Parts: sequence; structure tokens; C-alpha cells
Amino acid sequence: ALKEEKYAARRAILPILQAEEDERFVSEWNKYLDYEADVMKDVPGWKVGENVYNSGRWMPPATGELRPDV
Repeated sequence: ALKEEKYAARRAILPILQAEEDERFVSEWNKYLDYEADVMKDVPGWKVGENVYNSGRWMPPATGELRPDV
């Protein structure tokens, strides 16, 4: 019963934790797009935020950091 209670608590809080992570990701992504726009402003034909790999799939970053090199 204790084990089931623990799992029920985790299931209840998971959507809240995911929403917080999504909000953080969107905020960081917008900062990155602003930075990209500033850096690439003089490159003809460059479209900010456009995927250069053309895979058709979106994958979230594998680490907690959005772009550690930026």
C-alpha cells in the first residue's frame, strides 16, 4: 500500500514538473533565438530558428542545458 501511495503521488506531481520544465525550455529557447538573430543578422538568406538538418523530427535537448556553448 505504501508503494502504491508513493507511485500515486509521483503520478500526481509529474504534470506540474513537466509544465515547469517546458516553461523553462521555452524561455531559454527564446533567448537563444534572439541571440541567433543578432549574430546572424548580416548573413543573407539566414532564417532564425530554421532547422538546418531537415530531419522532420523535433527532439528535446538531451541535457539539462539548452546550449552550453552559447
